Amino acid sequence: MYNWSHIDEKAMQKADPEKYRVWRLTAIIESDFVDEKLAKEEVKTFWPKIKDQIDPWTRRALEYFLWGKQYSLPSNLSWWNRQPKTTK
Repeated sequence: MYNWSHIDEKAMQKADPEKYRVWRLTAIIESDFVDEKLAKEEVKTFWPKIKDQIDPWTRRALEYFLWGKQYSLPSNLSWWNRQPKTTK
């Protein structure tokens, strides 16, 4: 994966491996051009930390794939009022 955010990944990984893993998982999930596969158990492990950082539509899709949760999106969410992806 090419890192467009200009973060020094090696230094971040060395300083705080868990924070790096959370950042990396979030980046892979939010990116459209990554050919890396996600480890299901790793996503489940870090889910409480990453679920609030990803797009609501993506979050719902992952919840369906990981746990089989079937529910519709809230009525106030639609394509027109969808929040843009932001970086933190």
